[in-house]
Amino acid sequence: MVVEKLVRVMDTFELKKEQLKLAAKIVVRDGFSTVKTIGAVICQPFGTKLMAIAVVCTFPSSELIEKKTFLLENPLPYKPGYEAYREMPAMIEAYNQLEQEPDLLLVYGTGVLHPRGLGIASHLGLALNKATMGIISTLLFGKVEKGKIIVDGEVKGFEITTRQHANPIYVSPGHLVSVGTVLHIIPQLIQYPHKLPEPLHLAQKMVKKNVKNLRSNDTREIE
Repeated sequence: MVVEKLVRVMDTFELKKEQLKLAAKIVVRDGFSTVKTIGAVICQPFGTKLMAIAVVCTFPSSELIEKKTFLLENPLPYKPGYEAYREMPAMIEAYNQLEQEPDLLLVYGTGVLHPRGLGIASHLGLALNKATMGIISTLLFGKVEKGKIIVDGEVKGFEITTRQHANPIYVSPGHLVSVGTVLHIIPQLIQYPHKLPEPLHLAQKMVKKNVKNLRSNDTREIE
């Protein structure tokens, strides 16, 4: 894959330069007129492998339409701030198997809430030319002020409490999505008692099940 071949010959300094260059291409405004389907994609490590799952759901009911998986052998090593180079190849392979392309894609990872403005949700959105949002459970960048996540004086995302007595989630535009649309869409996807937006919750549940089955050496149950 192009990304994998590229990163193997690049050092951290070159990766930073590439991220800054790509970040300039990110569009933080809506690249769609209506949303009828929402997808989600997530990765989970399994030994020396990565399991990625992509799902498509109806909006706003979040009824599952489709799911696809991909198991990546020998992914690149984990490098903080550069997760996209490790996880994107698996995510793209899972996404490309979908028969129905979603109008909007949720990604478990950061969007523009990244030191160089190019978290995995933004990077993936740019690679797929797809509207994306980033969702994370721990804020590593930016400052929260009255629910807004501020970076250099600008609103880059939101802190949203989706379940009573649970820690909040942090959401931000990835690519081809406005900040306002993030705040409008995400609350509509929360289904009690789940903390994550429902499409992402479903993807997370499936990837955990598949990894558990792999660890049990029961590959026949991989979905």
